[in-house]
Amino acid sequence: MNTNIPANPANPELARRLRTGSFDSNVHDLGRRDGVPLLMVHGSGPGVSAWANWRLAMPVLARERRVVAPDMVGFGHTDRPAGFVYTMDGWVQQAIDVLDALDIERADVVGNSFGGALSLALAIRAPQRVRRLVLMGSVGVRFPITPGLDAVWGYQPSLATMKGLLDIFAHSRALVTDELAELRWRASIRPGFQESFSAMFPAPRQRWVDAMASAEADIRALPHETLVIHGREDRVIPLQTSLTLAEWIPDSQLHVFGHCGHWTQIEHADRFARLVGDFLREGDAAQAAAGDAAR
Repeated sequence: MNTNIPANPANPELARRLRTGSFDSNVHDLGRRDGVPLLMVHGSGPGVSAWANWRLAMPVLARERRVVAPDMVGFGHTDRPAGFVYTMDGWVQQAIDVLDALDIERADVVGNSFGGALSLALAIRAPQRVRRLVLMGSVGVRFPITPGLDAVWGYQPSLATMKGLLDIFAHSRALVTDELAELRWRASIRPGFQESFSAMFPAPRQRWVDAMASAEADIRALPHETLVIHGREDRVIPLQTSLTLAEWIPDSQLHVFGHCGHWTQIEHADRFARLVGDFLREGDAAQAAAGDAAR
């Protein structure tokens, strides 16, 4: 069965409502129902949602596998519970709750930026729930906060400010259109969006980079095959973070896109989907071979 039609064609950001702990999560759930599902975890830009982050990659990857992409609490159209404290513990638990609500025992996981730190933490804390791991422009190790990331997390809503942030995110000026800036700005000022966003990363913001970092020993002990992806010209998360992750994770491979900023999945959409698809198919083939050997 294939369910690639958006749950709400009038607003493709709106998807399934799933109960996750004490709140409802907005979760895109599309593609095939056989094989190992793919959990896609978005980044932490203002006005971001799973759809905004993964809109180009989801339908391509869903041709071969089930794709699950939640709005993490505090972002998109997931509930924003009063008094909720935004921590890595809470976000990891939400990811597990999404898998449980969909009766998914184990998934491949791809995380972008903040979502990379979350995916890394999920693999460390619940390794049995993750088959293969993809970390794209990922946080998850300590680094001095960049001016770009400080500007992203310190966003105060205005169209001009949003245009400036898009210049930071994308290497190619062709992607930074007035239409895109207005769409992202309008998304950032929906009721409740900026309030939750500003509550997540108050200054001084170096502490939030540090809070998202996993321990070196835990990263070095990861048993998962991992694909690490980064844009060479990324001004938000430094390339060195991915070099470090690729060095520390035993079974890892690293791919660096030239002429690419922080939006690998958008700036090199076809190449990104092909690279991730090939990596996950390797996992499918290895799993099938292991099953044959066990029989």
